[in-house]
Amino acid sequence: MNAIEAIQNAMQRAEVGRPKVGGFPYLAECLRQAGATRNVWHLPSCQSLFYTDKGIVVIQGQPLVSGFADVPPYNESALVTAIRRDQAGETTFGEFLTGTWEAGVVSYEVDFINRTVEYVGAFGESYLEEYPMVEIPAES
Repeated sequence: MNAIEAIQNAMQRAEVGRPKVGGFPYLAECLRQAGATRNVWHLPSCQSLFYTDKGIVVIQGQPLVSGFADVPPYNESALVTAIRRDQAGETTFGEFLTGTWEAGVVSYEVDFINRTVEYVGAFGESYLEEYPMVEIPAES
C-alpha cells in the first residue's frame, strides 16, 4: 500500500467509527496507525500535507479565499472557541477551518506521535493543544 492509499484508507476507517463529539482524536489515531507522523495545514489555501512512513501526501482542498484578502488578526480567544465548538460536534470540518482562519490562524500542525496540535498566526503567535489518546484496535 502506498502513502496515498494509506491516508485514504485511514480517513475511510475513521469516517465509519468516529464519534460526532470528540471525533478528532479518533481520526488522528486512525491516521497514526496508518503511518502518519504529522499533518500540516496551510490556511487559507486549505492545502494539507501528510507526512507518513511511506512518503508525503498533499491534499488540495477548496481555498477559503481567492484573490487578495486581508489576513485576520490573531485572536486566541476566538481560536479556542472554534476548537471547542468543533470538539463538541457543533461544526463541520469546513466551518472549523473557517473559524480558525477568522481567528487569524495561517497554519496548524498536528503531531500524531505526541498528540498535539499547534496553531500559528501570521506573526508567529501560537497556541498548542494536546488531544487525548484513544484506543482503536489495529487493523489486521
